[in-house]
Amino acid sequence: MKILTIILMGFVVTFCSPEQTLLETIKAQGELVVVTRAGPTTYYIGLEGEALGLEYELTQRFASQLGVNLKLIVATHYADILPMVVKQQVHFAAAGLTVNRERRELVRFSPAYQKTTHQLVYRKSMPNIPRSLADLNETTPLVLINGSSQVDLCKRLQQEYPQLTWQTVDLSPMEVLEKINTEEIKFALLHTNEIMQMQRFFPELQVSFEVADDELVAWAFPRTIGDDSLYVEAMRFLNQLRTSGELDRLIDRYYGHIDFAEFDYVDTRTFYRHVQERLPFYRKHFEQVGLLYNLDWRLLAAMGYQESHWNPDAVSYTGVRGIMMLTHATALELNIQDREDSIQSIDGAARYFLMLRDKLNENIPEPDKTFFTLAAYNVGLGHLYDAQQLARQQGLDPYRWVEVKKMLPLLSDPKWYRRTRHGYARGSEPVYFVNNVRRFYDKLLASLDVPVDADKQEIRIFSPQQQPTQYLSKPSQLPVL
Repeated sequence: MKILTIILMGFVVTFCSPEQTLLETIKAQGELVVVTRAGPTTYYIGLEGEALGLEYELTQRFASQLGVNLKLIVATHYADILPMVVKQQVHFAAAGLTVNRERRELVRFSPAYQKTTHQLVYRKSMPNIPRSLADLNETTPLVLINGSSQVDLCKRLQQEYPQLTWQTVDLSPMEVLEKINTEEIKFALLHTNEIMQMQRFFPELQVSFEVADDELVAWAFPRTIGDDSLYVEAMRFLNQLRTSGELDRLIDRYYGHIDFAEFDYVDTRTFYRHVQERLPFYRKHFEQVGLLYNLDWRLLAAMGYQESHWNPDAVSYTGVRGIMMLTHATALELNIQDREDSIQSIDGAARYFLMLRDKLNENIPEPDKTFFTLAAYNVGLGHLYDAQQLARQQGLDPYRWVEVKKMLPLLSDPKWYRRTRHGYARGSEPVYFVNNVRRFYDKLLASLDVPVDADKQEIRIFSPQQQPTQYLSKPSQLPVL
């Protein structure tokens, strides 16, 4: 799966006149120029043409705070990013770059906003898997991305492991993982967050071992002399984002439903088998109901998979039944005659979902509101309200899922549920339910829809008020760096 790549522009960013600081110049010109890279951990275009990705959201918020447009340049190659910063062709890089001593000699980094580590990744069917650095030698074709921190790491490790050899490629992490999945590449060293994002879609990808300690992820700025205005403003912005809790919420949006500790290979393989064997019988029902109630049918399908694995005859030990596992009381309330009729079950679940969502506080933003609704669908509104109240008592934001999901498991602890109105609940279950629905939804997006055309190489400008507003010139008119 390839995502939009963009030809780099061969221009030098105009920094500032003697009378203006860099920050003042950026505000006067109305444009912040940032280089990134395409990928699920940084920046990508969603199915509706919307810009997504943690790095995009962070830089867009920063540009909005400055009151300027964001000009996001997507590097063709990983190795192009730092030279663009060093040559001051951009104001800074927001590309999931990790901090190490080699890079500190070239650029200066903002406060870190994430951390990751290095892992050796391979395809499950591959024989003779290396289990430690000592197993890596000239007979083990280790692949590294040119310009990545893994290259710096291996150069350092080679002093201790002189047999360590590798080859570099000008590919994105996602392209490397795709080639591992097709066995074009045998072994590669990549960051954990990149592997886990793609492992949901390529369940054959496996991790053998971790290499070195965690590395921090940060923005990279030029080492300009005498003008720290933009750098200081970025530091202030990131610190405010962390203090307000917004940074945690953004990270939760992209990583909160991914289990970094353990990947369930069997579960993922079973899901994709059911996509092929079961979903075709019910997809039209999900689509019809989604259209009727203006809901994403894939969200309904993800809920249905979590509830019954798309089995209309499913019955739980508590008596809920049908493809959407509705209770008898809910079915009566929704006037559903037959819970095991798939169209009635899906229609009822959609109406119940909307009914719950309408009862939630209007101050809850998306996508948190969807997560709250899913939790209420699983555990009931009363217990969700209890968890929100516990969040308030602990000084947490009751309108943010990243905060409330910490409180839900406490509803099974007498120390906590005795303080609540609705009492005991299996509070871990709604957290598990929401995480799984989010995972299944992501997998449906990847398995059912055509990816963005990777041959379209465009540079997009984002205003602080709205999503993509215009395109620059066609790539053939742009000089290549």
